[in-house]
Amino acid sequence: MTESASSIKLHGTTILCVRKGREVVIAGDGQVTLGHTVMKSTANKIRRLAGGEIVSGFAGSTADAFTLFERLEAKLEKHPKQLLRASVELAKDWRTDKFLRRLEAMMIVANKEITLILTGNGDVLEPEDGIATIGSGGNYALAAARALYNQKEMNAEKIVRKAMAIAAEICIHTNSNITLERISY
Repeated sequence: MTESASSIKLHGTTILCVRKGREVVIAGDGQVTLGHTVMKSTANKIRRLAGGEIVSGFAGSTADAFTLFERLEAKLEKHPKQLLRASVELAKDWRTDKFLRRLEAMMIVANKEITLILTGNGDVLEPEDGIATIGSGGNYALAAARALYNQKEMNAEKIVRKAMAIAAEICIHTNSNITLERISY
């Protein structure tokens, strides 16, 4: 049985964000797979927004994610320094707009005050423990980050690097080519 181009699903992302101490760190792996094939191992799924004040990562379709980044930037221009409000406005549009509703992506966005997970279902979720994940390896990275979080010698960056390495060892759609961004405050 052969797969048609429209039936092949894109997979291959682990995005992890950890808030600890006076920093928030977000990382994403570089692997993109199409069906059973690794298409790229060095993709960058992490972006800075709002002049560098916001770090973000995406899982899902790249073109869809870029569309969402542009829409979020526009919302942030309307509501400067109000990440929660801009995210809620984006989520409303994403859920109700005929074009946006078809976008297949998820996002994590964070600034010095808040970390949020945004979905096409209209969700704007703030994790209780300062750890957020999305993507195929997200649950592996989440479990690892939670296990490492209370170790005093581990700051947010060390937790993110170790948890992403663990996810890459377990999830076949995640690799160890990590892109990382940090906000210290």
